[in-house]
Amino acid sequence: MAAAGAAATDLEVVRGKRAALFFAAVAIVLGLPLWWKTTETYRASLPYSQISGLNALQLRLMVPVTVVFTRESVPLDDQEKLPFTVVHEREIPLKYKMKIKCRFQKAYRRALDYEEEALSSGSAQEAEAMLDEPQEQAEGSLTVYVISEHSSLLPQDMMSYIGPKRTAVVRGIMHREAFNIIGRRIIQVAQAMSLTEDVLAAALADHLPEDKWSAEKRRPLKSSLGYEITFSLLNPDPKSHDVHWDIEGAVRRYVQPFLNALSAAGNFSVDSQILYYAMLGVNPRFDSASSSYYLDMHNLPHVINPVESRLGSSAASLYPVLNFLLYVPELAHSPLYIQDKDGAPVATNAFHSPRWGGIMVYNVDSKAYNASALPVRVEVDMVRVMEVFLAQLRLLFGIAQPQVPPKCLLSGPKSEGLTTWELDRLLWARSVENLATATTTLTSLAQLLGKISNIVIKDNVASEVYRAVAAIQKSAEELASGHLASAFVASQEAVTSSECAFFDPSLLHLLYFPDDQKFAIYIPLFLPMAVPILLSLVKIFLETRKSWKKPEKTD
Repeated sequence: MAAAGAAATDLEVVRGKRAALFFAAVAIVLGLPLWWKTTETYRASLPYSQISGLNALQLRLMVPVTVVFTRESVPLDDQEKLPFTVVHEREIPLKYKMKIKCRFQKAYRRALDYEEEALSSGSAQEAEAMLDEPQEQAEGSLTVYVISEHSSLLPQDMMSYIGPKRTAVVRGIMHREAFNIIGRRIIQVAQAMSLTEDVLAAALADHLPEDKWSAEKRRPLKSSLGYEITFSLLNPDPKSHDVHWDIEGAVRRYVQPFLNALSAAGNFSVDSQILYYAMLGVNPRFDSASSSYYLDMHNLPHVINPVESRLGSSAASLYPVLNFLLYVPELAHSPLYIQDKDGAPVATNAFHSPRWGGIMVYNVDSKAYNASALPVRVEVDMVRVMEVFLAQLRLLFGIAQPQVPPKCLLSGPKSEGLTTWELDRLLWARSVENLATATTTLTSLAQLLGKISNIVIKDNVASEVYRAVAAIQKSAEELASGHLASAFVASQEAVTSSECAFFDPSLLHLLYFPDDQKFAIYIPLFLPMAVPILLSLVKIFLETRKSWKKPEKTD
């Protein structure tokens, strides 16, 4: 009986050992991998090497320039060398990690018969009307006509002319170095119509170091897919002024043609409102000598904040909002004038704030108070108002007057208030700005995901990143090929995809899930199961080791 009991006990011990080993094997072989796989943070692969290479990207901005020579513009020996192509390339000296080179590809050729006829007309405007071809030039390209040195197409004291479209006129010269001399004049005109350091510095103002070069370049709006423009009439004293303004007609006649010409740079929406009892929030200074009130220049920044709280336009907007305010001062502070830093009254009686909008003070004629009782009916001169607002709108979009070469005649814009080459110059700047923004966004995202390992990277985020990288590369290639329109579209896609990836809500799901919370969750789950298994394994190990050390009995 004792032997049978001992055998049963040994059998139970062996069975217990096998059970402990089985549970340990299941936990290690099946449980741990299953738990690891089901609780790991999913991170889709990203093109980290391509993103790091974007910082070393070299942008080559190619401007195709067609140079057309008339019969007597250069010596006959030089005309026989036509056609041929000359490339002028230079690096833009900006303190930016991305190297930017401007490349002017000049294709020289002789003038055709209809071009010769047009360029022999009496004025440059007549020649432009005759040179209007049924097929428009490509965005970003230029055509420069070289006329005779003694041609009457331009005034005798003028050496070049820049038109409202993508055309310019340059005087030729009868000299053995004619091509070199004319080539330098063409480069000066082409730079004024396309790319200059100031244009690119303004586009990259947010990405350049804080210094005096970029501080005054931060006025233009940042690139966006759309913009909202709000015109507001502020009447702080409706008991004294019954103000009427034809804002719908003014927008239709003056603003909408400008926005239609600018439609390639984004979508625009325009609205208007009238605010009563809206004060500027700054007490003007009274000047007894002129019996007028004045707003000093250092008080102008304090005008915007009290008024902005009444506008309410930017709170629910997805796009940048431009505010243009027409302020009719109350009777107690009339007339009201704005002074510049030298103390002189501003001619337009208006000022603008970078990336915000502009304010114009509209004074009521003092004779109106003597003619009728209060409230005085005020009819706003919308022509004068819109001249100011359109000038401010051009400045806020970075469309400033170009730095033309000496003795250059500059033609003003047409009725829409924007020349074709000014739009091209804006698209150049916006394309470079979009590429810089997308590159910075992707680089920041890659650094963030590399530092924090428990951020989930879903497939849709990875696809947006891949799409942004491909769009940046495509835009850079299109810029190098001189295809401005497709380059701008690709740069917009790069910004959109990079920001969609950076601001995706799924990136924040596990961002605030520290390790101590993981231990608090998993220890109550694994500790009751792991302790018996570990103790059993230790016991089995010790017993096995003890059995190996027992000496064998010999008879």
